[in-house]
Amino acid sequence: MNAIIVGSGPNGLAASIALAQAGWAVRVLEGQPTIGGGVRSAELTLPGFVHDRCSAIYPLAVGSPFFRTLPLPALGVEWIHSPFPLAHPFVDGTAAVLCRSVEETGAGLGLDESAYRSLMKPLVRHWEALADEFLQPLLHWPRHPMLMARFGSLALRSARDLALSRFQTKPARALFAGLAAHSFLELEAPASAAYALMLALFGHAVGWPLPRGGAQRLSDALATHFRGLGGVVETGQQVTALDDVSSGTDVTLLDTTVWQAARLAGNRLPWSLGNRLQAFPHGPSVFKVDYALDEPIPWTAEQCHQAATVHLGNSLEEIAEAERDVAQGRVPDRPFVLLAQPTLFDPSRAPAGKHIAWAYCHVPRGCTIDMTSAIEDQIERFAPGFRRIVIGRHILRPSDLATSNANLSGGDITGGACDLWHMFARPTFSPAPYRLERRKLYLCSSSTPPGGGVHGMCGYRAAQTVLSDFQVRLE
Repeated sequence: MNAIIVGSGPNGLAASIALAQAGWAVRVLEGQPTIGGGVRSAELTLPGFVHDRCSAIYPLAVGSPFFRTLPLPALGVEWIHSPFPLAHPFVDGTAAVLCRSVEETGAGLGLDESAYRSLMKPLVRHWEALADEFLQPLLHWPRHPMLMARFGSLALRSARDLALSRFQTKPARALFAGLAAHSFLELEAPASAAYALMLALFGHAVGWPLPRGGAQRLSDALATHFRGLGGVVETGQQVTALDDVSSGTDVTLLDTTVWQAARLAGNRLPWSLGNRLQAFPHGPSVFKVDYALDEPIPWTAEQCHQAATVHLGNSLEEIAEAERDVAQGRVPDRPFVLLAQPTLFDPSRAPAGKHIAWAYCHVPRGCTIDMTSAIEDQIERFAPGFRRIVIGRHILRPSDLATSNANLSGGDITGGACDLWHMFARPTFSPAPYRLERRKLYLCSSSTPPGGGVHGMCGYRAAQTVLSDFQVRLE
């Protein structure tokens, strides 16, 4: 059997590896000059400063049920863990910290120590089972029904409700709110708590690491493993119509957004399915700035110097207001900012003594406002003098993102809406969400379950569906 996979993001590469492991002849077509989709690196600001084009920190990759089966270290992936996975500073110079240890995290939360421990410790104890359960379509019979029932009773709540009911203090509530804001949902939305619980769970279980040398190292390792299985990767291959690539091919898998898939498939899909795919709602957008820095960011809170990831929002209320504005189509005055500072822990990515940082905020889809000042105002609140050390900037507006990755059209980095309904109906309400045309055409991108994030599980689950349809089992 043979397959063509359109797109070489982590899901496309995961699908290609899974099929090649089963003995299929697989060819990956990538429109860009380099592979990786949102997992790529380049000198975006100044020579010698290696930035990540999109994603930078990989808790889901290191904890992925599929990626954990691959020999990534032997393929050149060295995971670097900062002392703290995450720091969340406040304007008074203090910070809440997500540590690898549940106990240590709780100890830093004062009055909320026991509340945090009672919330997270039972989940961390069963993290592998939980990861396997929620990194697949939610429409399945759980292998661990009691565990999932317990998790679901927490995860289906809104982040705001869970934080206010569990925690008494500002630091604990803000830490939880920042984790939940990764969802792109209003913090009052049902199931927004799921994202906070999942990210905290992975932080404790496997950390929030970065690959030495940048994101590209992970994509290159996956591609190397795929080629070692006999696979072929072709870059610079723009696909504009399925008929151009699917002739003589048993199966085509699309690591594209659901809207691109509908356009590429055209009249190959039933009219009703094509309409449902096109109607899948977009998520909000991001505005991203990469920085070349003359020195490390001058954080007021010392803990921020020991964390590769920093969340910037002074309270649950501030973060909730910003995410509510975005969800309702308004540009926040004080956006919630997610920031990564890789060179504190991987100095190979900048000239000696210099540094890089990466920051983005959420904005409404189609936003044309330059958010650079708003992002830097937020950083300055917690790191006075930040602008003084900036020696280079690379700005990516929502409209710019598709230039380097067609899957990020309009700045949506999650493959579509991530609300409760679209956790189940992703991209349609179906027991086989990856199948567009039986035994011919499949979707394997983040527009399918389990959604956005660098874990490869959308591609892996899609490949499993293909193999099941062809009555082939993965070993």
